[in-house]
Amino acid sequence: MSDTVLLQISDGIALLTLNRPARLNALNYELIDWFLSLLDMLEVNDNVGTVIITGAGERAFSAGGDIHEFSGSVAKGANTAVRDFVRRGQRLTARLEAFPKPVIAAVNGLAYGGGCEITEAAHLAVASEHARFAKPEIKLGMPPTFGGTQRLPRLAGRKRALELLLTGDDFSADHALELGLVNTVVAHEELMPAARGLAKRILRHSPLVVQTIITAVTRGLNMSISEGLLVESEQFARMVATPDLAEALAAWTDRNGARSKANAVAV
Repeated sequence: MSDTVLLQISDGIALLTLNRPARLNALNYELIDWFLSLLDMLEVNDNVGTVIITGAGERAFSAGGDIHEFSGSVAKGANTAVRDFVRRGQRLTARLEAFPKPVIAAVNGLAYGGGCEITEAAHLAVASEHARFAKPEIKLGMPPTFGGTQRLPRLAGRKRALELLLTGDDFSADHALELGLVNTVVAHEELMPAARGLAKRILRHSPLVVQTIITAVTRGLNMSISEGLLVESEQFARMVATPDLAEALAAWTDRNGARSKANAVAV
């Protein structure tokens, strides 16, 4: 049990709060490990349909990896640093990206380094107007390590991503919106209502079909279009024998059949 990530569940929504505000919610090893444990628990919790991630305090979503901690791993050599730091962070972002329930980042402040990479990996993101983003790893003499060299170019395009990766300059929430890193930017006080509103719009639909869409998109992004279409077909096939599809088609047929009869009478 750890208090580095707080969990609240209500109305089918799990809220995960990165909880190291004195360190700008820096991602230390304990936080990442607990985060992963909570995701394992939430995946099998049938009372949870969506996950929202945000940061504690008013200043930061997450300022990235805990430099003091991973410096110790770097001092022990490449093998230790890759095992303890890089693989741990990549495991987290890969888990978020492939999570079978929608993950929404509610970016309330600084999202630097690993915090930006969590936002990249999340399925959806809502940003406060106060949010700031950056890829500052180059200033530490290293490339991003939690997937930032791979996901940002896929979201923003190679040239725009490289400008941010090679300069380390920070950028605004509005620019993050232009890059496709976030879905929307809202007034700071509207951040959590907006994130919850987005979650509730998704919760109206079948959890299984939501999962199939996430799987098709996540797997297909790294494939050719022909391979991706096969994944899409496989995910559709999963739904064919389910009551979810049968009930939705019956409801649509009944509704539109009644409308057609009404139109025929009117004519």
